[in-house]
Order: sequence, then C-alpha cells, then structure tokens
Amino acid sequence: MSAPPRTDHDLTWLDPQACDVQDLAQIVATETSASECRYAVGIDRGVPLYDSVQLRARVREPAARRELLSEWVHVLGDGPGVLVLQRAFADAGLVDSATAQFHALIDDERGKTGGGDHFGKPGANDRVWNALEKLCVRDPELFARYYANDVLALICEAWLGPGYQMTSQVNRVNPGGAAQSPHRDYHLGFLTAEVAARYPAHVHRLSPVLTLQGAVAHVDMPVESGPTLYLPHSHKYLPGYLVAGQPAFSAFFAARHVQLPLMKGDAVFFNPALMHAAGHNRTEHVKRTANLLQVSSAFGRAMETVDRVRMCRSLYPALQRLAGRHGMSGEEIERAIACCAEGYSFPTDLDLDPPIGGLAPESQQALMRRALAEQWNAQRFEQALDAQAAKKRSR
Repeated sequence: MSAPPRTDHDLTWLDPQACDVQDLAQIVATETSASECRYAVGIDRGVPLYDSVQLRARVREPAARRELLSEWVHVLGDGPGVLVLQRAFADAGLVDSATAQFHALIDDERGKTGGGDHFGKPGANDRVWNALEKLCVRDPELFARYYANDVLALICEAWLGPGYQMTSQVNRVNPGGAAQSPHRDYHLGFLTAEVAARYPAHVHRLSPVLTLQGAVAHVDMPVESGPTLYLPHSHKYLPGYLVAGQPAFSAFFAARHVQLPLMKGDAVFFNPALMHAAGHNRTEHVKRTANLLQVSSAFGRAMETVDRVRMCRSLYPALQRLAGRHGMSGEEIERAIACCAEGYSFPTDLDLDPPIGGLAPESQQALMRRALAEQWNAQRFEQALDAQAAKKRSR
C-alpha cells in the first residue's frame, strides 16, 4: 500500500532544486503599509524610516514604548524586514571618536590576521573582527558611552527580548571596493545550500528569530559609496536559505533591490533572513565605514568568541568613573552593561552554581549591577567575576 501524497501543510524538508523565483516575486510584491508603521516619519521604497530624536520624546511613557516595540516586531517579522533609525547617534563627536579607534584597529591589524570576508572578494574590505571586545579593552569609557545608546537597546529588546548578546565587526569598504553577492546571514545563511537543506523546515523558520542584524554608519554614505542593498519582504520566502548563488535569484535581486543613502550616525536593522548585499563603492574618496552589529538571542549561539570576563574587567572601573564624574545615568549604565556582560545564566555547572533562591544562578550582568550598586572596588569585583567564571567550567 503506497503512502498518501504529501501536502504543503506537512512539508518537512526543503529542496534547493524546487525553489522558484516566481514564488519570491509574489512575496516581495507586497507593499509596506504606512498604517502599520505609525511611529515612522516616512517609507522610502518599502523601508520605514524612524527619526530617533523624535522617538526618544515619544516613547517616554511605558505604553508608547511597548507600542513601538510591537511595531518593530511586526516590521522585522511580518513587514518589510528592514528599517532605518535616522540620527540613532545624534552626537557626531561620539561617532567620530569611535571611528578613529576603528581606523586605528584596522591599521594595527593590517597583515596580522586572515583578512577574510563573507560574500565578498578578499581585500575589497578592511574588517575588524570582534570589534566589541577590542574597543572595550582599548577605550572602555568610549565603549560605555557608545553602547549606552537607547534606540539600539530598544530595537535589540524588541526582536530578541532581554539578555541579548551584542557582537560587533567593523567593515570599511574602500573606494573601488566591489559589491557582495546577495545572501542571508547567520545562522543558516552561513551554511551551503546542501547542508542547510538537511535542517527541517521548522528550523528555517526558527533561525531568523535567533539574531538581529544592524549597522551604524560612521561616515555619510551616499548611494555611490555602496550602502547595503536590500530586498524588502524577501525574508518571508521560506526556502530562501537555499538559493544563494542560484543565477535566477541573483538576477532577480539585482533587478529588484533597494538601496538607501545613510548619514553619519544613522543605523539600519534588518531580519537576518532578508536577502541583502553590500554595494559597490564607486567613489574616489569615501572610505565607507560601518559598525556591523550582530545581536544574538540569549538562547542562541553568537558567531564570534567574545571574552566577556575580560571586557567586564575593563569596563567596570570606567563605569564607576563615568557614574561619578560625568553623571552617566543608571539607564545608560544598564545599556552599556547589556552590551558587555553575559545576560543569561546558562550554561553552567549546576553542582557548583545551583540556582539558590530562584530558578537560575546569578548572571554576569546581575553580578556587575550588584557590584556597582554596592560600590565594590575593582579588585573585589574581579575576584567575584573570576569565581563566577570558575563555577561555569565542568570539573
């Protein structure tokens, strides 16, 4: 007796050979609705634009803040999958200070690392891997002021909830730097189509909610400098992790993508399943520099290895100084801690680190908050930090 035919409702496995570009075309024909982007100041080629200065004034009340988070969840999930935060960093001097450190890191590392890049020709870009940790150790006060940014924290919380894990890679595309090929991002986006097809369809649905992709513009980025190309709504094409490199899909992306200029201090965030690619820098003078933010769910695995104990050692005394000397607010300190320390209590050795008094042991973030509140000196904090880290290693 033969098995009954399968239907779309019980489809478990996705097949690269069955992907049809016309199915993608129907999805991306969707128009972005202004009525579903109430906090946006406009929509440009399907991409909602948000003025961060206006948002800061509008979301002071908890109800408005919750409405905005809900709107962003819709935009990133069921909507176009991409949004722009204009003036995310209104302090140009802060951006310039970070840019100077990023350029110094590039100069320091030139020729010392592998120099590889994703989805682009080697040598087209200058890239600093793990720029998060490197900036924190190099200039912890600058790190604290940069990552205390409120709209960055809002968008990360909207998509990933609390306990998110920040990572950062600096990308500088020099004049003449070639474009990337269209792709999706980590997790499944960094697998070949053959390997990705071994994961059942429900994992293809899960992967996009484990990370959030973003980029902060550190220089003005006119279109001719090659800011990222996007295909709004393409993240909703379920087998999209299987089509990178297929000629029909690459040609469709080339014909239908959008490309928006950015000003220094603007930020763009997008669903990692959105088809996108860095553009060709056709200028003679613009070194297109962006801080690429890959933010991971507390429940996922980040792409980069980050020594957060080392970062916490570096940042803790800087936060003490900033709180006392510069009057950095408690909310700003909390946002800086969120981008530095681990916010999730697991994995750990539960023999050594049992959840006494609660459901989970104290997280690294909670330890740092407690130390600051109780005004521990740096030596006491470092001893507690090391003791906590030792409990997380199996015996």
